Amino acid sequence: MKKVLTVVAVAIFVGGGNLYAQTFQWGIKAGGNLTTFLSSNTSTYNSYSATAGWNAGIFTNFWFDSGQHFAIAPELLYTTAGAEVSVGTSGNTGTATSKSNLNLAYMNIPVFAKYKFTGGFYLETGPEISFNVSSAQWQDQSVKNLTNGSDFLWGLGLGYQSPVGFGIDLRYNQGLTRVDNVDNATWNDVNLRNSGFMLDVFWAFFNNNKK
Repeated sequence: MKKVLTVVAVAIFVGGGNLYAQTFQWGIKAGGNLTTFLSSNTSTYNSYSATAGWNAGIFTNFWFDSGQHFAIAPELLYTTAGAEVSVGTSGNTGTATSKSNLNLAYMNIPVFAKYKFTGGFYLETGPEISFNVSSAQWQDQSVKNLTNGSDFLWGLGLGYQSPVGFGIDLRYNQGLTRVDNVDNATWNDVNLRNSGFMLDVFWAFFNNNKK
């Protein structure tokens, strides 16, 4: 995974700058997440509630026109994910429910297509690949051992970028592959997928179109 992240970082900050000298931007972004799990099987783990988290990282815009309307926008983000898991168990006295947070962490690499309208508002969509770097515990077990090492998602978003590079971005991401590791019997084949919203602020450092 370290080699993959190194190649991505080099491509973003060195190769991109040389290939798109006049229409290449890079910058920083950070913000909050609201995430949960989607599941096709809730027979054991009854429900999943959203939890708050955060993300931070670097981004690029490769604009294909001098007016900065259409771009390909790769990013490298540290992103938290997960949910509050409500587990129901039946007994002689009825059903008891226990709740605990299952916290995940990923190095996330989205590669979005972006269209910016005159005035600075934009729409974006594209695929994302995430590498699991979780270090938390859940029910006395390592979260990383209970979950798959990577995740594939699709994202949709909208935002605004000012003429000087400052902006705000709202995005929804949905996992297309399962989070839980089917080789571990603890999960009882719940088939979890990540789902969540991200609200970020950002600053593109240079090559801003101020016309």
